[in-house]
Amino acid sequence: MQCDFLRTTPARRGAVTTIDLNDYDVPGRSRGILDVIRWRYLLRLLVRKGTSTRYRNSALGWTWSYVKPLIQFFIYFLVMGFIFGQRDNVENFPLYMFSGFITVQFFNEAFGNATTAVVGNKALVRKIYLPRELFPIAAIINAFIHFLPQLGILLVVAIFYGWRPGFTEIGSVLAGLALIALISFGLGLLFAGLNVRFRDAENFAEVIRQLATWASPVLYTWQLIPDKMGPIFGHIYMCNPITIAVEFMHYGFWAETVPRYSETHHGGWIGFPPHFGLYALAAVVISVILVVIGQLVFRRAERTFAQDL
Repeated sequence: MQCDFLRTTPARRGAVTTIDLNDYDVPGRSRGILDVIRWRYLLRLLVRKGTSTRYRNSALGWTWSYVKPLIQFFIYFLVMGFIFGQRDNVENFPLYMFSGFITVQFFNEAFGNATTAVVGNKALVRKIYLPRELFPIAAIINAFIHFLPQLGILLVVAIFYGWRPGFTEIGSVLAGLALIALISFGLGLLFAGLNVRFRDAENFAEVIRQLATWASPVLYTWQLIPDKMGPIFGHIYMCNPITIAVEFMHYGFWAETVPRYSETHHGGWIGFPPHFGLYALAAVVISVILVVIGQLVFRRAERTFAQDL
């Protein structure tokens, strides 16, 4: 009724003025992920906000980005390296483990932050309209920023072990990080949408994060899975996007520092699993499908975000 009034308001006697409303948006409607590009200045503000407030009122500040993962790493290394003897079975085991460990840590933080991103910004969601996808995307970018100190430590450790990267190693690292970002975004969208109404989603996401380290070749080598659990489970295991990303990181940082495994040299790199290209393709397809499903669920759930919050 308001629109009809605007369209037919008389400018003077005997004349009608027509206003073009094509440039006006219906409040609360968006084009999903595409609107993130249009509202990218808000994305920068959210990223800056998340970075500046992460360690506010903390004495150590950004030092925690180094301390927390190192403490967790040394605990795992003590248990798996010394108690279970993996340091004798895998050459340069600290480098092998740390390159996989920080990859999973990147996933855990990105996925966890994205899951709680909408609930954590409920004040903005309830007061103004903006594309809600900005929140999980900003959370993943912030997770990557706080992943960089750990990557810096890994570079130092790798150089200590004689790491001399080439184009294939650098490309492998970038592929692994891109795959982690993609799977984190898909799962993050899905769980962020569900978490607004069903807070059980946050607890379920925490279970996935706890399993991520053990469900990928971080504390052990990939060949143990098909050897101990059979080829069928091995195929399923290798289609896990996190597993593929960890293997990319192993190739990028660890494989170049050790000889190839042979009958006379144990503990070296045994190569990628057979059909690794197909596994990697399957992991990408799974990640893309999760992004599509996550976007559909998120857009359906965002209709009631303000009321549910």
